[in-house]
Amino acid sequence: MSIVNIYGLSEQQLMVRENVLALLEEKLPWSLIRELDEKREFPHVAYNALAEGGYLGLFYPEEYGGMGGSHKDFASFIETLGYYYTGIAQAVMTSIVYAGMHVVQFGSEALKKEIVPKLINGKVKLALAMSEPGTGSDVAGIKTKAVRQGDHYVLSGQKVWITCAHVADYLVVVCKTDPAAPRHNGMSILLVDAKAPGVRIRPLNMLGRRTTHANEVFFEDVRTPVTHILGEENAAWKNLMKCLAVERMALAAISAGHCFKITEYATEYAKNRIQFGHPITSFQAVSHKLVDMAIMSETARQMTYRVTELLDSGQDAIKELSMAKIVATDNNFRCADLGMQVMGGAGYSAEYDMAMFFRDCRVGPIGGGSNEIQRNVIAKRMGL
Repeated sequence: MSIVNIYGLSEQQLMVRENVLALLEEKLPWSLIRELDEKREFPHVAYNALAEGGYLGLFYPEEYGGMGGSHKDFASFIETLGYYYTGIAQAVMTSIVYAGMHVVQFGSEALKKEIVPKLINGKVKLALAMSEPGTGSDVAGIKTKAVRQGDHYVLSGQKVWITCAHVADYLVVVCKTDPAAPRHNGMSILLVDAKAPGVRIRPLNMLGRRTTHANEVFFEDVRTPVTHILGEENAAWKNLMKCLAVERMALAAISAGHCFKITEYATEYAKNRIQFGHPITSFQAVSHKLVDMAIMSETARQMTYRVTELLDSGQDAIKELSMAKIVATDNNFRCADLGMQVMGGAGYSAEYDMAMFFRDCRVGPIGGGSNEIQRNVIAKRMGL
């Protein structure tokens, strides 16, 4: 039995939720998810099915083949993916939000017309190459550089923790085009062919989200056309922060959906687990944990939808986005931790899905700007 209260969603949002869940049940059954997780394989079939259904264009402008959906439309869709399986949610978000939003918002008209329709139909996948070995949270300190030579940039450097780079056709690369410029200046964003000479991608063995794992990426004198710059040269910081805002909304939505999935899974187990002659839900020590999980799920969801209202009304909602990201991702991991405690040894066993839920949600407070960084953002907005 689902505990998600879907009241307040529009008729279209409800239809998308229902259709997406049905599609995933057909194309990505749980037996296949477990298999893909073990093999660390990308969910290509489900991703392509979502593309064929037109869902990847939900948040993109109609002029490029999208649906022109609102932030709430998109959050509802991403929450649904996170509820079903975080791996497929991350697969979509990485290409469509992390990287794709840079093309949609800041690419040239010619580049948008070339790339965006292919993003929507699933023929092209993108990955955002931002973090580096020495600059994770300190984005302004990146060292990867691009030097202009005629009609091309020549890119050199190293990136790490790059989600889905191993399946990407293009990489959206944050680099320095003026290394002598002060911090937050001299940065540019380039769209780079992932198969270009000089690009080398090495998969990393991650704890969770194994179907959409991270990678190291090396650039050795990689030539990229100057027409593939996204935004103005040396002025990428503001644009980068704008795209990260949508990313944080999507991260919160994924986590909110996953909270409900975990809570329902642990509740169903507890109802059928008999100890001392009774289902363990009859013991307050257990039932209160499940109640706390339901509260955390609903709280994460409410904060996520609150920021969509702010964004759809034209506000930047930077403070509220950081709050939602913190609450939703922290609650996601706390739900998994409590769920594992409710299930006891079964929760700790890889024979049950709870172990995968636990692994998959731990990245939430780390990725997309750690929750410590989010608190710095909030503190600054509070004038602290």
